[in-house]
Amino acid sequence: MYILSNLLFSLCLCISVVKESPMPPQDDSPQILRLWPTLMLRHRLPGAAAANPVLLELIGELEAKDAQLTTNYLKDNLFESDHPAIAWLRDCINRATIDYIRATEIDYELKWSVQGWANVNRFGDYHNLHNHPRAWLSGTYYVQVPAQPESPPGRDDRNPGAISFFDPRAQANMVAVRGDPQVEAEHRVLPAAGEVLLWPAFLHHLVHPNLAQETRVSVSFNIMLKWQDSYLP
Repeated sequence: MYILSNLLFSLCLCISVVKESPMPPQDDSPQILRLWPTLMLRHRLPGAAAANPVLLELIGELEAKDAQLTTNYLKDNLFESDHPAIAWLRDCINRATIDYIRATEIDYELKWSVQGWANVNRFGDYHNLHNHPRAWLSGTYYVQVPAQPESPPGRDDRNPGAISFFDPRAQANMVAVRGDPQVEAEHRVLPAAGEVLLWPAFLHHLVHPNLAQETRVSVSFNIMLKWQDSYLP
């Protein structure tokens, strides 16, 4: 369990759960409201260069014991391990969660736990379109990201090694205008080793095939809220 103290938000503006529109500008200039944003955190973790070789060895040992380690993601919780590298990653994910919460301007105490699993993707491996039910936030930390071939054989519209996220608003792009960030249906990220991504668990995403001979290794996780009635809107 990780407890986020209200003290961490002492510098944040106190707001109500249902946000009201601010007062219009005094100079009668147009007021732009950014409604229903989908926030995503992307951060290169300090200490990753030292931690990643240790994590890579540990995940290799786990996969040697369970060949279906990647697909058996509900079997065990990687973050229940007391291994120092896992403890480092857990602390970093908790820190990233605090940063995410600050960006949302939530001004009350939240309690959560981190549930996670390792992914080992060899040549041709990918993850179909999905989201993460029952979780509040989801994310991935990248341990090893191989360089993808610049000109892979076959179709030229493939995006090897990337992860794509899709607009959760149904039909929002029906009248899309090129360059309008409100209607781009897909956001694609080519991650690097040492980076963590964190996003709302409802967001649909997929991982494009690994077309490198080297394995792509990551740790995916969910932020699971310890439910309290005070969370209700």
